[in-house]
Amino acid sequence: MKKTSLVLMISVLAASLMACSLLGDLNLGSLLGQEAQPTSRPIILASPDGLGADEPVLITGTIPYTWPFFEDMNTGPFVLLEDQAGFVDRDEDFIFPLESQVIGPVWTREEGVLEYTLTLPSVPQGTLVDVDNNGRADTGLMVFAVAYWSNTWGGPFLEERDGTGWSGAYSSTVVNFDRDNEIESGLLVIYALDDQQSFPTGFGADGLLFTEDDPVAPVPAGYSFVDLNQQPFNIFKQAHLELELVEGDLGLRDYSDMGFGEAFETFFARASLEYPFTQEKNVDWQALHTEFAPQFGRVSNSRQFFDVMQAFMLRIPDGHIGMTPNGDAFWEREGGGFGWVLTQLSDGRVVVGQVLDTVEDASTSQRVSSPAAEAGVQVGAEIISWNGQPAAQALATTPLFFGPASTPDGELLDRLTMFARIELFQALDLEYRNPGGQSISVALASVPELDSYFASYGVPDALQQPVEGEIFEELGIAYIRINDFLGDPDLMARTWEHFIAGMNEEGVESLVLDMRYNSGGSMGLAFGFAEFFYDEEVTLWSGEYYNGLLEEFKVSEKPVQLKPTTDYFDGDIIILISPTCVSACEGFTYSLSSTGRARVVGYTTSAGAFGGVGLGQYRFPGDYDFQIPTTKSIDSNGNTILEGIGIVPDILVPFTMDSLMSSEDELLQIAIAELQR
Repeated sequence: MKKTSLVLMISVLAASLMACSLLGDLNLGSLLGQEAQPTSRPIILASPDGLGADEPVLITGTIPYTWPFFEDMNTGPFVLLEDQAGFVDRDEDFIFPLESQVIGPVWTREEGVLEYTLTLPSVPQGTLVDVDNNGRADTGLMVFAVAYWSNTWGGPFLEERDGTGWSGAYSSTVVNFDRDNEIESGLLVIYALDDQQSFPTGFGADGLLFTEDDPVAPVPAGYSFVDLNQQPFNIFKQAHLELELVEGDLGLRDYSDMGFGEAFETFFARASLEYPFTQEKNVDWQALHTEFAPQFGRVSNSRQFFDVMQAFMLRIPDGHIGMTPNGDAFWEREGGGFGWVLTQLSDGRVVVGQVLDTVEDASTSQRVSSPAAEAGVQVGAEIISWNGQPAAQALATTPLFFGPASTPDGELLDRLTMFARIELFQALDLEYRNPGGQSISVALASVPELDSYFASYGVPDALQQPVEGEIFEELGIAYIRINDFLGDPDLMARTWEHFIAGMNEEGVESLVLDMRYNSGGSMGLAFGFAEFFYDEEVTLWSGEYYNGLLEEFKVSEKPVQLKPTTDYFDGDIIILISPTCVSACEGFTYSLSSTGRARVVGYTTSAGAFGGVGLGQYRFPGDYDFQIPTTKSIDSNGNTILEGIGIVPDILVPFTMDSLMSSEDELLQIAIAELQR
């Protein structure tokens, strides 16, 4: 799949979990390659025999990037002399021939800028194409772009699962997303086998490259560069070309140099058009503008902007809408914790699901006894009243902080997390009842801690592998937990292949996939995982997005499809979910459950946050990053999938006190029992 299409499939963490990583300063690590620059050496430019001194030999340059997820979505990076036969034929399924893949190293120059070098082979092995419009079927010319790529599947070079078609981001060419990714500017590299070849010198009357109305002119043998930014095109040779690759539509929409009111107005004009769920969520954009525009006009500092923007985004029930949190606001409003995780049973009771013995006091960085543990609160304790208010009533009125939610189950999780917190060093008048005990009233003083906050979302510790698994040999059942799709893609792919191969070698017939704490990430990686469960091609959904040229929403012509892999697991599958299964986790689960390939077990639905945010990234004054969906996924009948609904379990299990207090993992045991039927 070409990279511009891949943008539509990239899903990211839900806003609340994104906030977790920001507040917790979780270091996901740079996956861009070596941090240090390579040893400096003089550039050697030796032209091949019989060719002039300006014959192209080397391309070097930079790759600036602003897209917030760029580092997390890439591993094993390189620049590629990318065969453009896919674009010439408008073939989105074009697989880059291995023999044509000339690659070069990439390294970090500075924050937000990579550097690369690409040595041109004396005779490239690209696809020969016919673009001279002379009425004869003759081929003697190759067309390339320079593009940034990363490899996930298979060997060190690109295969079909890594990407097909042509690049639309971080490339020497610039494509128009609204025109089906037509190349409109930039630079191409061509290679002519002899001096009898011709190449277009312009886009022609239709404005499209490589069509019959293109004017053409002879080109010299060997390499030439084609500058598409000039009319007619400038076709030239240069031994060493310095070339900056273009980020394209993935670039951050940066309004940080604007005033607060101007930034909001600029954002609003775009987002209100592009937001794909206006009808489903009954968003009245005009009413929102009438209410909030005057408030933004009065904003004079960063904190005020955060407060107003937070109030604005909480009016749209979408878990993929989120903003960089304001740390001061968080600590002032929600910084006090007690070292517990609260949950709600299916019968409505609010109970303690976890008690941490110690927490880290953020003001001293020392571990201290948690207020909950010191007060003798036990797991299973029922919260009867909270500052004199019935617990269920207090929970229902607890305000959200980080962002809205897409489903009631997702909102409940967020409310429970915020309900468990109060202002710093404030006293809580609590009435609770431990299991089998009497009602106890106590005043608890909060401490500045985040441990319980992260525990409520199941955030993995720093040493936890993104994919973990084991085989219950006595049962013939495998258990695999996928913690996210945002880890090192190469590590995750190798681990996943290892697990699939191991299950097949051991003759495993059934599998439990635990997705309960999977916070999302790359939908492309999630699809790669899902493909190991199919032996035939499966069509899933299509993307719908706002087309700026048509000024209306358009459905992508090519639907999302899964293609079978050579190592196929054909056993029974049950998936475990929870509201912390978000975004790409939901897409992965849907790809198996909607096709009947797997059944789903859970206490609740998943988060139902599935809008594509790859192209909806903004930066506001005050150094706030903001995201909002620009794409939705629809089935073959035009119905929106997942967003606002989530994955509804095939087996919806009541969450009871027995469930909470059991020493066994109830959902896992139910899944195993179902697989043994």
